[in-house]
Amino acid sequence: MGLRLVIKLKDVLRERGLTQQQLAEMSGVRRPSISEFATNARTTINKEHLLAIAKALNIRDIRELIDIVDDEKG
Repeated sequence: MGLRLVIKLKDVLRERGLTQQQLAEMSGVRRPSISEFATNARTTINKEHLLAIAKALNIRDIRELIDIVDDEKG
């Protein structure tokens, strides 16, 4: 399959003890959008949403939220 983008929001929320609803309230991003990020269901990324989430979680290194995975490397 090659390279794919993985959003690690579910892990970040679990590590910080936050719910999707709490993050939605903190960031101003709708909860359904947060859910799509957390489950990697999104096929496009809204930069404003990503920035709002990063600000709400005080993330300065985007690698905390996003990773690139090479499925061909096992």
